[in-house]
Amino acid sequence: MRKHKQLIIASLLATSIMPVAQAVTDQPQDDRWYVAPFATFLHTDSDRQAADGWGGGLGVGKIIDEHFNVELKGFYQGFNGKNGSWDLVGASADVQYYLSRDKLSPYAVVGIGGMNTCVSANCGIGVTGEAGLGLSYELNDNLLIRSDVRYRYNNNLSAHVQPGSDDFHDMTVNLGVVIPFGDKPKYAEVKAEPRARVAPVAVAPVDDCSTRDSDGDGVNDCADQCPKTVKGSLVNGKGCAVKLVLKGEHFKYDSAELGLNAKELLDGVAADLMAYPQKNEVEVQGHTSSEGSDAYNMKLSQRRANSVVQYLKNKGVTNKLTAHAYGERQPIADNKTEAGKSENRRVELIWIEM
Repeated sequence: MRKHKQLIIASLLATSIMPVAQAVTDQPQDDRWYVAPFATFLHTDSDRQAADGWGGGLGVGKIIDEHFNVELKGFYQGFNGKNGSWDLVGASADVQYYLSRDKLSPYAVVGIGGMNTCVSANCGIGVTGEAGLGLSYELNDNLLIRSDVRYRYNNNLSAHVQPGSDDFHDMTVNLGVVIPFGDKPKYAEVKAEPRARVAPVAVAPVDDCSTRDSDGDGVNDCADQCPKTVKGSLVNGKGCAVKLVLKGEHFKYDSAELGLNAKELLDGVAADLMAYPQKNEVEVQGHTSSEGSDAYNMKLSQRRANSVVQYLKNKGVTNKLTAHAYGERQPIADNKTEAGKSENRRVELIWIEM
């Protein structure tokens, strides 16, 4: 039985450190602190000669980056046994690895800590190690539901709180909430300020690039490092595109086939990418309104993003292009109105800074 449990530990640890291809997103990094109260069901090792029990605790953590959280937590669990009532009081330091940061996010967790165990009047301090898998579901920017299942190894370091073994192999099932502090970072659109209009004067014309804006993006030709920006795109202070949104009648209804107006816009994007040295990676994001099921909308938005990527590649674009589906999960308007739904049916091209 001990060997079987060791194999379970190894497989959980391997899952928790498995490398995953990093997703590209246009959102700033969320690095907020949070608190996480939780309730626990404990399935006890048969060596404890005890019933299963219940408990709870509180975690305090921080989001480190796109994949990792660190968290300190304290907990209490209690249950009855053959040798009397058990009380477990402990704390641990956890590292959580998230495969992605979406509305529903799977994660793996490992932790190490200490625990004081009392059986009736006999108490002793030991060490714990945990590994498990879980899911979090985002209700809104400041409240998530989280649950995980963990294997826990407990060694009481020869404390002999009861006759028999001093090390135990338990399972915990935790359910709680995560409450981040502060506002969730949002995408900040960067737009160059429009140039000041110069009043005409009665002098001989001078070829002054500071008064010209050939592509109409708000950055004068002297400062514009990308002088043929596609019309309608957001630009940075250098006049280079950072975002372009395709919305309206760019796709046929319930289809990933590009319309004529979308092809005309993408022809300009392709020409710009091939003619000028803005060799950033471009992420193509597909979005839908709330009509239809979430699963169907994810597939439709993926197919539409793939269509845009393939069209640009066929036009000779050599930048790295990636397609990512968001379905109905990132609306920019109210899905309760037709106008809002139309705004949400879109494809966004994001130029990723290298």
